[in-house]
Amino acid sequence: MSATLANAQGVKKTKIWPTLKRLLVYGKTYRRPLAIAVIMLWVAAAAEVLGPIIISYFIDNFVAKGNMPLAMVSVLALSFLFLQILAAGLHYSQALLFNRAAVGVVQRLRTDVMDAALRQPLSAFDTQPVGQLISRVTNDTEVIRDLYVTVVSTVLRSIALIGAMLVAMFLLDWRMALVAICIFPAVLVVMALYQIYSTPVVRQVRSYLADINDGFNEVINGMGVVQQFRQQQRFGERLSRASQSHYLARMKTLKLEGFLLRPLLSLFASLILCGLLVLFGFSAEGSIGVGVLYAFINYLSRLNEPLIALTSQQSILQQAVVAGERIFDLMDRVQQQYGEDSQPLTGGDIVIRDLSFAYQPGKWVLENISLQVASRGFVALVGHTGSGKSTLANLLMGYYPLDKGEILLNGRSLTSLSHACLRKGVAMVQQDPVVLADTVLANITLGRDVDEQQAWLALETVQLAPLVRLMPEGIHTRLGEQGNNLSVGQKQLLAMARVLVQAPEILILDEATANIDSGTEQAISRALRAIRQRTTLVVIAHRLSTIVEADNILVLHRGQAVEQGSHLQLLQQKGRYYQMYQLQLVGEELASSQQVALSPPN
Repeated sequence: MSATLANAQGVKKTKIWPTLKRLLVYGKTYRRPLAIAVIMLWVAAAAEVLGPIIISYFIDNFVAKGNMPLAMVSVLALSFLFLQILAAGLHYSQALLFNRAAVGVVQRLRTDVMDAALRQPLSAFDTQPVGQLISRVTNDTEVIRDLYVTVVSTVLRSIALIGAMLVAMFLLDWRMALVAICIFPAVLVVMALYQIYSTPVVRQVRSYLADINDGFNEVINGMGVVQQFRQQQRFGERLSRASQSHYLARMKTLKLEGFLLRPLLSLFASLILCGLLVLFGFSAEGSIGVGVLYAFINYLSRLNEPLIALTSQQSILQQAVVAGERIFDLMDRVQQQYGEDSQPLTGGDIVIRDLSFAYQPGKWVLENISLQVASRGFVALVGHTGSGKSTLANLLMGYYPLDKGEILLNGRSLTSLSHACLRKGVAMVQQDPVVLADTVLANITLGRDVDEQQAWLALETVQLAPLVRLMPEGIHTRLGEQGNNLSVGQKQLLAMARVLVQAPEILILDEATANIDSGTEQAISRALRAIRQRTTLVVIAHRLSTIVEADNILVLHRGQAVEQGSHLQLLQQKGRYYQMYQLQLVGEELASSQQVALSPPN
């Protein structure tokens, strides 16, 4: 929390206009309805201003003289009523137009933000909390909707109303108009003070709100661990602290609004009213009519409202600008870079030369790795946890830019390949696969041009078809969030079927058989033997028994390649691989003997 506060306080102070201008540019698509809405605002403002002029005329020319002709009074009454109805109707219509434009702008902006998030390098997600991204896509875009619905419409309406009233006041009496406009300098000072003091507080409010979203996301995703270790109270207190911080920051903005807006502006309006009364009292008799004084008092009360509205909109404006800064910060970040070579891979040969990589500068995860894999070959990556196996697989997928060295796929540099070429030619089945809250078929096809028969063939290959047939709607059964109605092993099989439905030139298995039983593993091994006829296999495995048939085994230790060769060659060397293999054999024998000892006698 303190880090978030420091980050919020340390945000570079930017000018409001560049961000606001960029947000308003999104409204260009709706120029026509917005222009019509502005015209409606001006016509409505004129109708509102003409009302007090009609009453002023009625007071000075009829009430003061004691002459009340029915026809003329009726005309004035009907005119006043018509103007009020016209103003109300125009305000309703312009509100609809502004809301339509606002919803459209938010929809486009949210699409752009989501697109930018999807194109972020994977390294950005290593440190960026998911809740922060969710907050930018949801809460921040909703604040920008308020910019169009509330701020823009209120500012234009207030400007139109103030402009029309100023014209009317100077037409009625220029002396009283000069006294009335003395309120504007005071209002400008209040607005400047409000902006100075509210901007850092509003940034804190947005930051704390993102913290709350991030906390909820973490708790919901880790609910099993939270309940297993009885951490409900600790996480509840953590969310409570985040909520309390957001509450206190929000209260600061409310206190600023409560002091700097309506009470202070009402005081200024009262002082101006006193000035008008003094001027009226000391003026020559008959030089300022009672009707004119009424009109000015009416305008002053109406003038106070748009001025308060203009000043109060600064809070929403500040929130929209801060939200815009957060959104554009995400949109302007460097996106995942791919090459322009879109020709499909025609083979699966891999060449890695002097490859080094670090997630953080100076802390090498891989150092000087070299490897050659023939097309349709089978290479295995082994090593203890943290040796760099998964990192090497991620680099083969093109998830991270290379620091040193190069990777050639089918004789072409990986960095030159386009996104479509790379994703079609190289695929990975991960240890913890992602399962969408959609049907089994949708999880296999993932939007690709794959028919249902191909999906069933893939399910048969990975031994998952019997389970799918038992589901209520078969292959069209919807799976739960993150596939929570499937076991971990079943998720891995589903992820493998997803890849095998359109076999790539290079298939990477990152511990893809770690959570399945030995019988299913043997079936998968048979399927992989068949796939090897048209696919290069790169397998990361802890269970060394699954890779004894590999053409080449690369042994990694602390990011370095310490051994390389076939299973038999590495056993003959009696090095690190030999030690790992012997330890696993001993472990399997112990597990087998324990199972026999625990089994009931016949």
